[in-house]
Amino acid sequence: MKNFISTTIAVFLVMIPSLLAGQEIGVPLRFDSYYTYEQVIEAMQALNRSYPQLTTLEVVGKSEENRDIYALTINNSKTGEPLTKPGVYVDGNIHGNEIQAGEVCLYLANRLLTRYGELDDITSVVDRNVFYIIPVVNVDGRVHFFEDPNTPSSNRGLRRLKDDDRDGLFDEDFPDDLDGDGSITTMRKRDPFGKLKTDPEDSRLMIPVKPGEMGEWTILGSEGIDNDGDGLINEDAEGYVDGNRNWGYNWAPPYVQSGAGDYPFSSRETGSIGRWMLERPNIVMVFAFHNNGGMFLRGPAIKAAGEFPAGDIEVYDYLGKNSEKIVPGYRYLVGWKDLYSTYGDFADFCDNLLGSYSFVGELFQVETETFDGTLFKSSEGGGIFGSSNEQDRERLKYNDHVTQGELYKEWTPYNHPDYGEIEIGGWVKMSSRLPHPFMLQDLVHRNASAVIFAAQQTPDITMEVFEKEKIGKDVYRLRVRLVNSNAMPSVLYQTIEHNLYPKDIITVSGTSAKVVTGGKIVDIYRDRVEYKEHKPEVQFCQVPGFGKVEYQFLVSGRGKVEIKHDSRKAGTRSVTVELK
Repeated sequence: MKNFISTTIAVFLVMIPSLLAGQEIGVPLRFDSYYTYEQVIEAMQALNRSYPQLTTLEVVGKSEENRDIYALTINNSKTGEPLTKPGVYVDGNIHGNEIQAGEVCLYLANRLLTRYGELDDITSVVDRNVFYIIPVVNVDGRVHFFEDPNTPSSNRGLRRLKDDDRDGLFDEDFPDDLDGDGSITTMRKRDPFGKLKTDPEDSRLMIPVKPGEMGEWTILGSEGIDNDGDGLINEDAEGYVDGNRNWGYNWAPPYVQSGAGDYPFSSRETGSIGRWMLERPNIVMVFAFHNNGGMFLRGPAIKAAGEFPAGDIEVYDYLGKNSEKIVPGYRYLVGWKDLYSTYGDFADFCDNLLGSYSFVGELFQVETETFDGTLFKSSEGGGIFGSSNEQDRERLKYNDHVTQGELYKEWTPYNHPDYGEIEIGGWVKMSSRLPHPFMLQDLVHRNASAVIFAAQQTPDITMEVFEKEKIGKDVYRLRVRLVNSNAMPSVLYQTIEHNLYPKDIITVSGTSAKVVTGGKIVDIYRDRVEYKEHKPEVQFCQVPGFGKVEYQFLVSGRGKVEIKHDSRKAGTRSVTVELK
Protein backbone atom coordinates (compact mmCIF):
# COMPACT_ATOMS: atom_id res chain seq x y z
CA MET A 1 0.00 0.00 0.00
CA LYS A 2 2.86 2.34 0.88
CA ASN A 3 4.49 1.73 -2.50
CA PHE A 4 1.13 2.22 -4.24
CA ILE A 5 0.58 5.58 -2.50
CA SER A 6 4.12 6.70 -3.35
CA THR A 7 3.69 5.69 -6.97
CA THR A 8 0.31 7.46 -7.17
CA ILE A 9 1.76 10.66 -5.72
CA ALA A 10 4.69 10.53 -8.14
CA VAL A 11 2.40 10.06 -11.13
CA PHE A 12 0.18 12.93 -9.95
CA LEU A 13 3.16 15.26 -9.57
CA VAL A 14 4.30 14.44 -13.09
CA MET A 15 0.79 15.19 -14.39
CA ILE A 16 0.42 18.57 -12.63
CA PRO A 17 1.95 20.71 -15.43
CA SER A 18 -0.30 19.18 -18.08
CA LEU A 19 -3.33 19.44 -15.83
CA LEU A 20 -2.66 23.12 -15.18
CA ALA A 21 -2.09 23.78 -18.87
CA GLY A 22 -5.47 22.26 -19.63
CA GLN A 23 -7.41 24.23 -17.01
CA GLU A 24 -10.16 26.48 -18.28
CA ILE A 25 -9.28 30.16 -17.97
CA GLY A 26 -11.59 31.81 -15.49
CA VAL A 27 -12.56 35.35 -14.56
CA PRO A 28 -10.96 37.31 -13.00
CA LEU A 29 -8.01 36.66 -15.27
CA ARG A 30 -4.58 35.98 -13.82
CA PHE A 31 -1.44 37.87 -14.79
CA ASP A 32 1.39 35.82 -13.31
CA SER A 33 2.38 34.29 -16.66
CA TYR A 34 2.05 35.02 -20.38
CA TYR A 35 -0.94 33.91 -22.44
CA THR A 36 -0.47 32.01 -25.70
CA TYR A 37 -2.57 33.07 -28.69
CA GLU A 38 -5.09 30.32 -27.94
CA GLN A 39 -5.24 31.39 -24.29
CA VAL A 40 -5.77 35.03 -25.28
CA ILE A 41 -8.84 33.95 -27.24
CA GLU A 42 -10.01 31.79 -24.35
CA ALA A 43 -9.54 34.70 -21.94
CA MET A 44 -11.58 37.03 -24.17
CA GLN A 45 -14.31 34.42 -24.50
CA ALA A 46 -14.33 34.00 -20.70
CA LEU A 47 -14.80 37.75 -20.21
CA ASN A 48 -17.56 37.79 -22.80
CA ARG A 49 -19.37 34.86 -21.14
CA SER A 50 -19.04 36.42 -17.69
CA TYR A 51 -20.23 39.88 -18.78
CA PRO A 52 -22.58 39.41 -21.74
CA GLN A 53 -24.49 42.59 -20.89
CA LEU A 54 -21.33 44.69 -21.19
CA THR A 55 -19.31 42.98 -23.93
CA THR A 56 -19.38 41.97 -27.57
CA LEU A 57 -16.74 39.64 -29.01
CA GLU A 58 -16.16 39.57 -32.75
CA VAL A 59 -13.62 38.55 -35.36
CA VAL A 60 -12.22 41.63 -37.08
CA GLY A 61 -10.42 39.75 -39.83
CA LYS A 62 -7.98 37.01 -40.70
CA SER A 63 -4.20 36.95 -40.56
CA GLU A 64 -1.80 35.95 -43.33
CA GLU A 65 -1.87 32.38 -41.97
CA ASN A 66 -5.66 32.52 -41.64
CA ARG A 67 -5.93 32.94 -37.88
CA ASP A 68 -8.72 35.01 -36.33
CA ILE A 69 -8.09 38.54 -35.07
CA TYR A 70 -10.49 39.17 -32.18
CA ALA A 71 -11.85 42.44 -30.81
CA LEU A 72 -13.68 42.85 -27.50
CA THR A 73 -16.07 45.79 -27.25
CA ILE A 74 -17.01 46.97 -23.76
CA ASN A 75 -20.16 49.08 -23.66
CA ASN A 76 -23.06 49.57 -21.29
CA SER A 77 -26.04 49.64 -23.68
CA LYS A 78 -28.22 51.09 -20.90
CA THR A 79 -26.28 54.35 -21.22
CA GLY A 80 -26.27 54.41 -25.02
CA GLU A 81 -25.24 52.60 -28.17
CA PRO A 82 -21.52 52.38 -28.91
CA LEU A 83 -21.39 54.97 -31.72
CA THR A 84 -23.13 57.57 -29.54
CA LYS A 85 -20.23 57.66 -27.05
CA PRO A 86 -16.55 58.60 -27.11
CA GLY A 87 -14.58 55.59 -28.35
CA VAL A 88 -11.36 54.45 -26.68
CA TYR A 89 -9.38 52.03 -28.86
CA VAL A 90 -6.57 49.91 -27.39
CA ASP A 91 -4.44 47.29 -29.11
CA GLY A 92 -1.18 45.43 -28.65
CA ASN A 93 1.27 42.94 -30.07
CA ILE A 94 1.49 44.50 -33.53
CA HIS A 95 5.00 43.06 -33.55
CA GLY A 96 5.13 39.31 -32.95
CA ASN A 97 7.68 39.41 -30.11
CA GLU A 98 5.88 42.14 -28.15
CA ILE A 99 3.71 39.79 -26.20
CA GLN A 100 3.27 41.73 -22.94
CA ALA A 101 1.40 44.38 -24.95
CA GLY A 102 -1.40 41.83 -25.30
CA GLU A 103 -1.38 41.31 -21.54
CA VAL A 104 -1.92 45.04 -20.95
CA CYS A 105 -4.99 44.90 -23.19
CA LEU A 106 -6.37 41.83 -21.40
CA TYR A 107 -5.69 43.39 -18.01
CA LEU A 108 -7.50 46.58 -19.02
CA ALA A 109 -10.56 44.59 -20.13
CA ASN A 110 -10.44 42.46 -16.98
CA ARG A 111 -10.11 45.55 -14.77
CA LEU A 112 -12.98 47.44 -16.39
CA LEU A 113 -15.33 44.47 -16.22
CA THR A 114 -14.51 42.90 -12.86
CA ARG A 115 -14.54 46.22 -10.99
CA TYR A 116 -17.56 47.69 -12.77
CA GLY A 117 -20.18 48.53 -10.16
CA GLU A 118 -17.58 48.32 -7.36
CA LEU A 119 -15.31 51.30 -8.07
CA ASP A 120 -16.99 54.60 -8.96
CA ASP A 121 -14.18 55.67 -11.30
CA ILE A 122 -14.37 52.42 -13.25
CA THR A 123 -18.17 52.44 -13.40
CA SER A 124 -18.24 56.03 -14.62
CA VAL A 125 -15.61 55.53 -17.31
CA VAL A 126 -17.38 52.45 -18.66
CA ASP A 127 -20.83 54.07 -18.60
CA ARG A 128 -19.63 57.15 -20.47
CA ASN A 129 -17.30 55.57 -23.07
CA VAL A 130 -17.11 52.56 -25.32
CA PHE A 131 -13.85 50.56 -25.30
CA TYR A 132 -12.60 48.72 -28.38
CA ILE A 133 -9.83 46.28 -27.44
CA ILE A 134 -7.72 44.13 -29.80
CA PRO A 135 -5.11 42.41 -27.60
CA VAL A 136 -3.20 40.78 -30.47
CA VAL A 137 -2.82 42.43 -33.88
CA ASN A 138 -0.07 40.13 -35.14
CA VAL A 139 -1.71 36.84 -34.22
CA ASP A 140 0.64 34.74 -36.37
CA GLY A 141 3.62 36.41 -34.74
CA ARG A 142 2.38 35.63 -31.23
CA VAL A 143 1.89 31.97 -32.16
CA HIS A 144 5.37 31.68 -33.65
CA PHE A 145 7.03 33.55 -30.81
CA PHE A 146 5.70 31.03 -28.31
CA GLU A 147 6.02 27.91 -30.44
CA ASP A 148 9.29 28.55 -32.29
CA PRO A 149 12.81 29.28 -31.05
CA ASN A 150 13.49 33.03 -31.23
CA THR A 151 15.72 35.77 -29.93
CA PRO A 152 14.10 38.46 -27.76
CA SER A 153 13.92 40.67 -30.86
CA SER A 154 13.09 38.26 -33.69
CA ASN A 155 9.74 37.30 -35.20
CA ARG A 156 8.45 40.86 -35.34
CA GLY A 157 6.90 41.11 -38.78
CA LEU A 158 3.63 39.98 -40.30
CA ARG A 159 3.92 36.58 -41.98
CA ARG A 160 3.97 37.54 -45.64
CA LEU A 161 6.32 35.32 -47.65
CA LYS A 162 9.37 37.08 -49.04
CA ASP A 163 12.45 35.96 -50.96
CA ASP A 164 14.98 37.92 -48.90
CA ASP A 165 18.08 36.58 -50.69
CA ARG A 166 16.48 36.51 -54.18
CA ASP A 167 17.22 32.85 -54.85
CA GLY A 168 13.69 31.92 -55.92
CA LEU A 169 12.88 30.38 -52.51
CA PHE A 170 10.77 31.89 -49.76
CA ASP A 171 11.59 31.90 -46.04
CA GLU A 172 13.83 28.83 -46.35
CA ASP A 173 16.73 29.78 -44.07
CA PHE A 174 15.51 30.61 -40.58
CA PRO A 175 17.85 30.62 -37.58
CA ASP A 176 18.13 27.14 -36.03
CA ASP A 177 17.92 26.10 -32.39
CA LEU A 178 21.13 24.12 -32.51
CA ASP A 179 21.26 23.27 -28.81
CA GLY A 180 17.51 22.56 -28.53
CA ASP A 181 16.83 24.91 -25.61
CA GLY A 182 13.88 26.72 -27.24
CA SER A 183 15.77 29.98 -27.81
CA ILE A 184 17.96 31.41 -30.52
CA THR A 185 21.05 32.71 -28.77
CA THR A 186 24.51 33.70 -30.02
CA MET A 187 27.34 31.73 -31.62
CA ARG A 188 30.96 32.64 -30.86
CA LYS A 189 34.27 31.08 -31.86
CA ARG A 190 37.72 31.29 -30.34
CA ASP A 191 39.89 33.45 -32.56
CA PRO A 192 43.23 35.05 -31.61
CA PHE A 193 42.57 37.69 -34.28
CA GLY A 194 39.02 38.37 -33.12
CA LYS A 195 37.89 41.81 -32.00
CA LEU A 196 36.68 40.66 -28.58
CA LYS A 197 38.11 39.19 -25.42
CA THR A 198 36.63 37.78 -22.21
CA ASP A 199 35.38 40.41 -19.76
CA PRO A 200 37.66 40.09 -16.70
CA GLU A 201 34.74 40.98 -14.39
CA ASP A 202 32.41 38.28 -15.74
CA SER A 203 33.63 35.52 -18.02
CA ARG A 204 30.22 35.22 -19.68
CA LEU A 205 30.62 38.63 -21.29
CA MET A 206 33.05 39.95 -23.89
CA ILE A 207 34.65 43.34 -24.31
CA PRO A 208 36.45 44.91 -27.30
CA VAL A 209 40.22 44.45 -27.47
CA LYS A 210 42.45 47.50 -27.36
CA PRO A 211 44.69 48.42 -30.29
CA GLY A 212 47.65 46.02 -30.39
CA GLU A 213 45.98 43.40 -28.13
CA MET A 214 45.39 39.87 -29.30
CA GLY A 215 41.77 38.87 -29.51
CA GLU A 216 40.00 35.88 -28.11
CA TRP A 217 36.54 35.70 -29.67
CA THR A 218 34.69 36.34 -32.92
CA ILE A 219 30.89 36.64 -32.87
CA LEU A 220 29.32 34.52 -35.63
CA GLY A 221 25.76 35.75 -35.20
CA SER A 222 22.59 34.00 -34.13
CA GLU A 223 22.36 30.22 -33.92
CA GLY A 224 21.89 28.65 -37.30
CA ILE A 225 23.20 26.67 -40.23
CA ASP A 226 23.15 27.08 -44.02
CA ASN A 227 19.77 25.45 -44.66
CA ASP A 228 19.64 26.19 -48.39
CA GLY A 229 23.30 25.53 -49.21
CA ASP A 230 23.99 28.99 -50.61
CA GLY A 231 26.94 29.71 -48.35
CA LEU A 232 24.96 32.10 -46.11
CA ILE A 233 23.43 31.49 -42.68
CA ASN A 234 20.05 32.77 -41.45
CA GLU A 235 19.62 35.07 -44.45
CA ASP A 236 16.00 34.23 -45.33
CA ALA A 237 13.75 33.99 -42.29
CA GLU A 238 10.09 35.02 -42.15
CA GLY A 239 8.98 37.63 -44.67
CA TYR A 240 9.16 41.03 -43.07
CA VAL A 241 6.23 43.39 -43.25
CA ASP A 242 6.28 45.66 -40.23
CA GLY A 243 2.73 46.07 -38.93
CA ASN A 244 3.60 49.63 -37.91
CA ARG A 245 4.82 50.70 -41.37
CA ASN A 246 1.93 49.51 -43.54
CA TRP A 247 -0.90 51.92 -42.72
CA GLY A 248 -2.71 54.12 -45.20
CA TYR A 249 -1.31 57.50 -44.24
CA ASN A 250 2.05 58.94 -45.33
CA TRP A 251 3.24 55.50 -46.42
CA ALA A 252 6.69 55.14 -48.04
CA PRO A 253 8.04 52.17 -50.03
CA PRO A 254 10.65 49.65 -48.81
CA TYR A 255 13.58 51.58 -50.26
CA VAL A 256 12.73 54.37 -47.81
CA GLN A 257 12.22 52.11 -44.80
CA SER A 258 12.37 48.38 -44.22
CA GLY A 259 9.13 46.52 -43.63
CA ALA A 260 6.82 48.90 -45.49
CA GLY A 261 5.20 46.18 -47.60
CA ASP A 262 4.26 46.46 -51.26
CA TYR A 263 1.62 49.16 -50.74
CA PRO A 264 -0.46 50.61 -47.86
CA PHE A 265 -2.70 48.03 -46.20
CA SER A 266 -1.07 45.27 -48.26
CA SER A 267 -1.21 42.97 -45.23
CA ARG A 268 -4.47 41.32 -44.23
CA GLU A 269 -4.06 42.43 -40.62
CA THR A 270 -3.65 46.17 -41.19
CA GLY A 271 -6.29 46.24 -43.93
CA SER A 272 -8.99 44.52 -41.89
CA ILE A 273 -8.29 46.46 -38.69
CA GLY A 274 -8.10 49.75 -40.59
CA ARG A 275 -11.54 49.19 -42.16
CA TRP A 276 -12.96 48.13 -38.80
CA MET A 277 -11.70 51.29 -37.13
CA LEU A 278 -12.99 53.59 -39.87
CA GLU A 279 -16.45 52.11 -39.27
CA ARG A 280 -16.18 53.49 -35.72
CA PRO A 281 -15.76 57.24 -36.28
CA ASN A 282 -16.44 57.90 -32.59
CA ILE A 283 -12.90 56.75 -31.67
CA VAL A 284 -11.25 59.75 -30.01
CA MET A 285 -8.45 58.10 -27.98
CA VAL A 286 -6.03 55.43 -29.18
CA PHE A 287 -3.36 53.47 -27.32
CA ALA A 288 -1.15 51.03 -29.23
CA PHE A 289 1.14 49.06 -26.94
CA HIS A 290 4.61 47.85 -27.97
CA ASN A 291 7.32 46.40 -25.76
CA ASN A 292 10.55 48.24 -25.18
CA GLY A 293 11.89 51.45 -23.73
CA GLY A 294 9.39 52.78 -21.19
CA MET A 295 7.81 55.55 -23.31
CA PHE A 296 4.53 57.18 -24.21
CA LEU A 297 5.09 58.38 -27.78
CA ARG A 298 2.92 60.82 -29.66
CA GLY A 299 3.16 62.02 -33.24
CA PRO A 300 3.89 63.42 -35.65
CA ALA A 301 5.89 60.50 -36.97
CA ILE A 302 8.01 62.63 -39.34
CA LYS A 303 9.46 66.13 -39.03
CA ALA A 304 8.05 67.29 -42.37
CA ALA A 305 4.50 66.90 -41.05
CA GLY A 306 5.01 69.90 -38.80
CA GLU A 307 3.79 70.19 -35.23
CA PHE A 308 0.23 69.62 -34.06
CA PRO A 309 -1.91 72.69 -33.36
CA ALA A 310 -1.29 74.26 -29.97
CA GLY A 311 -4.68 73.17 -28.63
CA ASP A 312 -3.93 69.52 -29.32
CA ILE A 313 -0.44 69.79 -27.84
CA GLU A 314 -2.03 71.03 -24.61
CA VAL A 315 -4.17 67.88 -24.49
CA TYR A 316 -1.23 65.60 -25.30
CA ASP A 317 0.88 67.30 -22.63
CA TYR A 318 -1.86 66.89 -20.05
CA LEU A 319 -2.29 63.20 -20.82
CA GLY A 320 1.40 62.44 -21.36
CA LYS A 321 2.74 64.16 -18.26
CA ASN A 322 0.12 62.49 -16.08
CA SER A 323 0.94 59.12 -17.69
CA GLU A 324 4.57 59.65 -16.69
CA LYS A 325 3.38 59.93 -13.09
CA ILE A 326 1.13 56.88 -13.33
CA VAL A 327 3.97 54.74 -14.76
CA PRO A 328 7.17 55.85 -12.97
CA GLY A 329 10.27 55.84 -15.14
CA TYR A 330 8.38 56.12 -18.43
CA ARG A 331 8.96 59.20 -20.59
CA TYR A 332 6.46 61.19 -22.64
CA LEU A 333 8.16 61.82 -26.00
CA VAL A 334 7.55 62.92 -29.61
CA GLY A 335 8.13 60.12 -32.13
CA TRP A 336 10.25 61.72 -34.87
CA LYS A 337 12.08 64.13 -32.58
CA ASP A 338 12.93 61.93 -29.62
CA LEU A 339 13.16 58.52 -31.33
CA TYR A 340 13.12 58.21 -35.12
CA SER A 341 10.89 58.89 -38.13
CA THR A 342 8.38 56.32 -39.38
CA TYR A 343 6.19 56.23 -42.48
CA GLY A 344 2.89 54.40 -42.79
CA ASP A 345 2.70 54.67 -39.02
CA PHE A 346 -0.38 53.47 -37.13
CA ALA A 347 -0.61 56.48 -34.82
CA ASP A 348 -0.30 58.84 -37.80
CA PHE A 349 -3.18 56.98 -39.46
CA CYS A 350 -5.29 57.49 -36.33
CA ASP A 351 -4.34 61.15 -35.88
CA ASN A 352 -4.94 62.13 -39.49
CA LEU A 353 -7.72 59.84 -40.75
CA LEU A 354 -9.68 58.97 -37.61
CA GLY A 355 -9.18 62.33 -35.93
CA SER A 356 -8.10 60.84 -32.60
CA TYR A 357 -5.45 61.44 -29.99
CA SER A 358 -2.95 58.58 -30.18
CA PHE A 359 -0.18 57.21 -27.99
CA VAL A 360 2.24 54.37 -28.59
CA GLY A 361 3.05 52.81 -25.23
CA GLU A 362 6.52 51.28 -25.27
CA LEU A 363 6.42 48.85 -22.36
CA PHE A 364 9.14 47.68 -20.02
CA GLN A 365 12.55 49.07 -19.22
CA VAL A 366 15.45 46.64 -19.17
CA GLU A 367 17.02 49.12 -16.73
CA THR A 368 14.71 47.68 -14.05
CA GLU A 369 16.54 44.33 -14.22
CA THR A 370 18.92 45.03 -11.35
CA PHE A 371 20.00 42.97 -8.37
CA ASP A 372 19.17 45.67 -5.82
CA GLY A 373 15.89 46.77 -7.44
CA THR A 374 17.00 50.29 -8.34
CA LEU A 375 16.80 51.68 -11.86
CA PHE A 376 20.06 51.13 -13.71
CA LYS A 377 21.92 54.27 -14.81
CA SER A 378 24.77 53.64 -17.22
CA SER A 379 28.09 55.48 -17.22
CA GLU A 380 29.19 53.68 -20.39
CA GLY A 381 28.22 53.76 -24.02
CA GLY A 382 26.32 51.00 -25.79
CA GLY A 383 27.85 47.54 -26.09
CA ILE A 384 27.77 44.73 -28.61
CA PHE A 385 24.38 43.45 -27.44
CA GLY A 386 22.69 46.84 -27.53
CA SER A 387 23.49 47.64 -23.91
CA SER A 388 26.69 48.43 -22.07
CA ASN A 389 28.85 45.76 -20.46
CA GLU A 390 28.25 47.57 -17.20
CA GLN A 391 24.53 47.06 -17.61
CA ASP A 392 24.92 43.42 -18.71
CA ARG A 393 27.01 42.72 -15.61
CA GLU A 394 24.19 44.11 -13.48
CA ARG A 395 21.60 42.14 -15.45
CA LEU A 396 23.59 38.94 -14.93
CA LYS A 397 23.43 39.52 -11.16
CA TYR A 398 19.68 39.92 -11.58
CA ASN A 399 19.61 36.71 -13.63
CA ASP A 400 21.69 34.79 -11.11
CA HIS A 401 20.09 35.93 -7.86
CA VAL A 402 16.55 37.06 -8.73
CA THR A 403 15.51 34.67 -11.52
CA GLN A 404 17.88 31.83 -10.61
CA GLY A 405 19.54 31.71 -14.02
CA GLU A 406 16.33 31.65 -16.04
CA LEU A 407 17.17 34.46 -18.47
CA TYR A 408 20.71 33.64 -19.60
CA LYS A 409 22.06 30.60 -21.45
CA GLU A 410 25.55 29.71 -20.25
CA TRP A 411 28.09 29.30 -23.04
CA THR A 412 28.30 25.66 -24.09
CA PRO A 413 30.48 23.92 -26.75
CA TYR A 414 28.94 22.90 -30.06
CA ASN A 415 30.42 21.28 -33.16
CA HIS A 416 29.07 23.38 -36.03
CA PRO A 417 28.97 21.84 -39.55
CA ASP A 418 30.51 24.98 -41.09
CA TYR A 419 32.39 26.69 -38.27
CA GLY A 420 33.66 23.63 -36.38
CA GLU A 421 34.09 24.00 -32.62
CA ILE A 422 32.12 26.97 -31.36
CA GLU A 423 30.19 28.01 -28.24
CA ILE A 424 26.53 28.92 -27.97
CA GLY A 425 25.04 31.15 -25.25
CA GLY A 426 23.58 34.51 -24.25
CA TRP A 427 20.23 36.05 -23.38
CA VAL A 428 17.26 33.77 -24.05
CA LYS A 429 13.99 34.44 -25.85
CA MET A 430 11.95 35.41 -22.79
CA SER A 431 14.44 38.06 -21.62
CA SER A 432 15.62 41.57 -22.41
CA ARG A 433 12.41 43.00 -23.91
CA LEU A 434 9.98 41.17 -21.61
CA PRO A 435 9.54 41.53 -17.87
CA HIS A 436 9.87 38.36 -15.87
CA PRO A 437 6.33 37.21 -14.94
CA PHE A 438 6.85 38.29 -11.32
CA MET A 439 7.15 41.89 -12.63
CA LEU A 440 4.20 41.62 -14.99
CA GLN A 441 1.39 42.57 -12.60
CA ASP A 442 2.81 46.01 -11.88
CA LEU A 443 3.48 46.71 -15.57
CA VAL A 444 0.00 45.79 -16.81
CA HIS A 445 -1.80 47.58 -13.98
CA ARG A 446 0.05 50.87 -14.31
CA ASN A 447 -0.22 51.01 -18.10
CA ALA A 448 -3.91 50.08 -18.01
CA SER A 449 -4.34 52.87 -15.45
CA ALA A 450 -2.82 55.33 -17.94
CA VAL A 451 -5.49 54.27 -20.45
CA ILE A 452 -8.22 54.66 -17.84
CA PHE A 453 -6.95 58.14 -16.96
CA ALA A 454 -7.10 59.12 -20.64
CA ALA A 455 -10.60 57.65 -20.92
CA GLN A 456 -11.64 59.88 -18.03
CA GLN A 457 -10.63 62.86 -20.18
CA THR A 458 -12.69 62.10 -23.30
CA PRO A 459 -15.12 64.93 -24.12
CA ASP A 460 -18.09 65.11 -21.75
CA ILE A 461 -20.57 67.75 -22.89
CA THR A 462 -23.50 69.21 -21.00
CA MET A 463 -25.97 71.59 -22.62
CA GLU A 464 -28.38 74.06 -21.10
CA VAL A 465 -30.60 76.93 -22.19
CA PHE A 466 -29.43 79.46 -19.65
CA GLU A 467 -31.65 82.28 -20.85
CA LYS A 468 -35.08 82.45 -22.48
CA GLU A 469 -36.41 85.98 -22.93
CA LYS A 470 -39.37 87.33 -24.90
CA ILE A 471 -38.12 90.37 -26.83
CA GLY A 472 -41.09 91.02 -29.10
CA LYS A 473 -44.42 89.64 -30.19
CA ASP A 474 -43.78 85.87 -30.51
CA VAL A 475 -40.04 86.55 -30.77
CA TYR A 476 -37.74 85.00 -28.21
CA ARG A 477 -34.04 85.17 -27.46
CA LEU A 478 -32.58 81.82 -26.51
CA ARG A 479 -29.07 81.49 -25.15
CA VAL A 480 -27.48 78.06 -25.12
CA ARG A 481 -24.35 77.00 -23.25
CA LEU A 482 -22.25 73.91 -24.00
CA VAL A 483 -19.75 72.96 -21.29
CA ASN A 484 -16.98 70.36 -21.58
CA SER A 485 -15.75 69.18 -18.17
CA ASN A 486 -12.82 67.14 -19.52
CA ALA A 487 -9.48 67.74 -21.25
CA MET A 488 -10.27 66.56 -24.78
CA PRO A 489 -12.24 68.89 -27.06
CA SER A 490 -15.27 67.62 -28.90
CA VAL A 491 -13.33 67.97 -32.18
CA LEU A 492 -9.54 67.84 -32.43
CA TYR A 493 -7.82 71.06 -33.57
CA GLN A 494 -5.90 68.97 -36.11
CA THR A 495 -9.22 67.79 -37.53
CA ILE A 496 -10.44 71.36 -37.93
CA GLU A 497 -7.16 72.52 -39.48
CA HIS A 498 -7.25 69.76 -42.11
CA ASN A 499 -11.06 69.66 -42.62
CA LEU A 500 -11.03 65.95 -41.84
CA TYR A 501 -14.75 65.90 -41.09
CA PRO A 502 -17.42 68.48 -40.08
CA LYS A 503 -17.36 70.16 -36.71
CA ASP A 504 -20.09 69.48 -34.16
CA ILE A 505 -23.54 70.60 -35.24
CA ILE A 506 -26.07 72.57 -33.20
CA THR A 507 -29.59 72.55 -34.60
CA VAL A 508 -32.68 74.44 -33.46
CA SER A 509 -36.07 73.19 -34.68
CA GLY A 510 -39.74 73.41 -33.86
CA THR A 511 -43.01 72.66 -35.67
CA SER A 512 -44.38 76.15 -35.04
CA ALA A 513 -41.18 78.12 -34.66
CA LYS A 514 -38.47 79.48 -36.96
CA VAL A 515 -34.95 80.67 -36.25
CA VAL A 516 -34.65 84.26 -37.46
CA THR A 517 -30.94 84.51 -36.77
CA GLY A 518 -28.33 82.89 -34.59
CA GLY A 519 -24.64 82.66 -33.90
CA LYS A 520 -21.81 82.31 -31.42
CA ILE A 521 -21.77 84.70 -28.47
CA VAL A 522 -18.43 86.54 -28.52
CA ASP A 523 -19.04 88.90 -25.57
CA ILE A 524 -22.11 88.16 -23.49
CA TYR A 525 -21.80 91.35 -21.43
CA ARG A 526 -21.86 93.62 -24.48
CA ASP A 527 -24.27 91.37 -26.43
CA ARG A 528 -21.77 90.74 -29.21
CA VAL A 529 -22.75 87.79 -31.40
CA GLU A 530 -21.19 86.42 -34.58
CA TYR A 531 -24.42 85.83 -36.47
CA LYS A 532 -24.48 83.24 -39.25
CA GLU A 533 -25.98 84.60 -42.46
CA HIS A 534 -27.31 81.42 -44.05
CA LYS A 535 -29.30 78.68 -42.30
CA PRO A 536 -28.87 80.15 -38.80
CA GLU A 537 -30.78 77.19 -37.36
CA VAL A 538 -27.65 75.10 -38.04
CA GLN A 539 -24.41 76.10 -36.31
CA PHE A 540 -21.00 74.42 -36.45
CA CYS A 541 -18.89 74.39 -33.32
CA GLN A 542 -16.10 72.89 -31.27
CA VAL A 543 -16.37 72.63 -27.49
CA PRO A 544 -12.83 73.03 -26.12
CA GLY A 545 -11.43 70.90 -23.34
CA PHE A 546 -12.11 72.31 -19.88
CA GLY A 547 -14.11 75.02 -21.63
CA LYS A 548 -17.43 76.24 -22.93
CA VAL A 549 -19.13 77.86 -25.92
CA GLU A 550 -22.32 79.90 -25.94
CA TYR A 551 -24.78 80.55 -28.76
CA GLN A 552 -27.68 82.93 -29.17
CA PHE A 553 -30.77 82.34 -31.29
CA LEU A 554 -33.66 84.68 -32.08
CA VAL A 555 -36.69 82.47 -32.62
CA SER A 556 -40.10 83.48 -33.95
CA GLY A 557 -43.16 81.39 -33.11
CA ARG A 558 -44.68 79.33 -30.35
CA GLY A 559 -44.67 75.83 -28.97
CA LYS A 560 -41.86 73.43 -28.29
CA VAL A 561 -38.39 73.99 -29.69
CA GLU A 562 -35.67 71.34 -29.61
CA ILE A 563 -32.02 72.38 -29.43
CA LYS A 564 -29.68 69.55 -30.31
CA HIS A 565 -25.90 69.12 -30.25
CA ASP A 566 -24.45 66.32 -32.42
CA SER A 567 -20.78 65.40 -32.10
CA ARG A 568 -18.95 62.57 -33.84
CA LYS A 569 -16.68 62.09 -30.83
CA ALA A 570 -18.83 63.30 -27.91
CA GLY A 571 -22.28 61.94 -28.76
CA THR A 572 -25.62 63.76 -28.82
CA ARG A 573 -27.30 66.08 -26.32
CA SER A 574 -30.66 67.84 -26.62
CA VAL A 575 -32.90 70.12 -24.60
CA THR A 576 -36.46 71.24 -25.26
CA VAL A 577 -37.93 74.62 -24.35
CA GLU A 578 -41.46 75.89 -24.78
CA LEU A 579 -42.19 79.30 -26.22
CA LYS A 580 -45.38 80.77 -24.80
